[in-house]
Amino acid sequence: MARARSSSSSPAAPAGRAPRRASPARGAVPDLDRVIHERTRLAIVAALAAQSPLSFRDLKTLLGATDGNLSVHARRLEEAGYVAAAKSFEGRIPRTQYRLTADGRRAFERYLDHLEALVKHARG
Repeated sequence: MARARSSSSSPAAPAGRAPRRASPARGAVPDLDRVIHERTRLAIVAALAAQSPLSFRDLKTLLGATDGNLSVHARRLEEAGYVAAAKSFEGRIPRTQYRLTADGRRAFERYLDHLEALVKHARG
């Protein structure tokens, strides 16, 4: 069963036009990127922003993550276009290298800007 939208959503746009987002109130805190905000994904993006590319093994060691956990979060970042994976084999051993994409770098920079805005807002 579908849920009804809350009354705080944007009003319907006239036919043929995209809905317009309400502009945030002066001093309003921007929303954080939910893809990056999750702890493990934030750690992946931050690590790749500092040093790119990194192998799956390097990220796993750096983050203390399990294979499955790292794999799921890296895939989510790939789906968002923030991370690119290059897969290869050395003999029969699979190797995966991750790098931050240009979109991923911009998203991370926006995320950091949003965090700074939150801190500024909290400090008054």
